[in-house]
Amino acid sequence: MSVQIRPIDPGDRANWSDLWRAYLAFYGTDLPDALYHQQFARLTSRVPSIHGLVADRDGTLVGLVHYLYHPHGWKSCDVCYLQDLYVTPEARGTGLGRALIEAVYAAADTHGTPDVYWTTQDFNAEARHLYDRVGVVTPFIKYQRA
Repeated sequence: MSVQIRPIDPGDRANWSDLWRAYLAFYGTDLPDALYHQQFARLTSRVPSIHGLVADRDGTLVGLVHYLYHPHGWKSCDVCYLQDLYVTPEARGTGLGRALIEAVYAAADTHGTPDVYWTTQDFNAEARHLYDRVGVVTPFIKYQRA
């Protein structure tokens, strides 16, 4: 079976929603249906700053990645934030996660924003094993408004 990494298409709605729900469930999160609709509309309307790719294995989506570009106060060019990355359990360990990250790297390079970063939970050991091979862990700790 071959896997194609491609932009999210309007016809992907149901399968994308299943993947994103599974991703969010991993982090103990569920969102109202209106937010799923809003996010999918953003990803398929080709809003200039937010993008999504899917891993399509013979018509079935087995992975997704969402990323966005934004200005950075310390740099003259935008940076790229890889916001969501998910691969179905049965497709893990096949190189698909790496392929999705590398597809974001390629898109960022084409966009002129070679600085790509992401965050993950400290308990996400399986993903961190991959991230340690394709990126560099930074000393930053994330805070958010209380």
